[in-house]
Amino acid sequence: MCGTQSRQPPFRPLQSEQPPDLDLRPGEPVRSTMPRWLQQCPSCGYAAPDIGRAHPAAAQAVAAAPFRALLVETSHPLLARRFLAWAHVLEETGALHAAAEATLQAAWVADDLGRDDLSQHWRQDAVALWRGGPRLDAEQTVRVIDALRRAGAFEDADSTAEALGRTDPPEEVMQVVTLERRLIADHDAGRHTIASAMPPPARRPHVSHQKIASRGEGLFGRLGRLLRRRR
Repeated sequence: MCGTQSRQPPFRPLQSEQPPDLDLRPGEPVRSTMPRWLQQCPSCGYAAPDIGRAHPAAAQAVAAAPFRALLVETSHPLLARRFLAWAHVLEETGALHAAAEATLQAAWVADDLGRDDLSQHWRQDAVALWRGGPRLDAEQTVRVIDALRRAGAFEDADSTAEALGRTDPPEEVMQVVTLERRLIADHDAGRHTIASAMPPPARRPHVSHQKIASRGEGLFGRLGRLLRRRR
């Protein structure tokens, strides 16, 4: 981006041993490796999983005043600024869903530091980015619901969950939606895992299990199978 060389530590993702949260934040030991998920140039501040390559339009975003102001925003945790810097570049280059993901990861940093004000704000920002991008599938919509619930936007979260339920989503998705609606009704803005939404199936599968198999298995379905194997 700026021609400056720097030494960046390599990162090889581990395999999670614990179930992910409802918003798909991975469990341990991956959960604690967030400081190594992104590289950041010590000169220009460009942040990305690999700063050795960049979108052609990223240089303009990095040189602009909003990006420079973000880097020195001391009210934001340093690690969160790294994820927000990456989110800003993604947004400016049109990758809105990826920008939402990076913004949500900044919220995870705020969660760990007990900064509920920031985590709620960044979750709302992530929702706006998801909704501003291409049409969301069922699993992405579940993450929007969870982000809204965690941000305390219970009415929006519940109406989104209700609308998703009317689309006849896969059973694993509906299990998560059911849990989300229960948590929303209780005004519970806390962290919950996928495992709490996906109990092990009965010994003889219900006909609905065959129905979702014919549709193709999404991420929640794969997570459900993994959790059932561990049980």
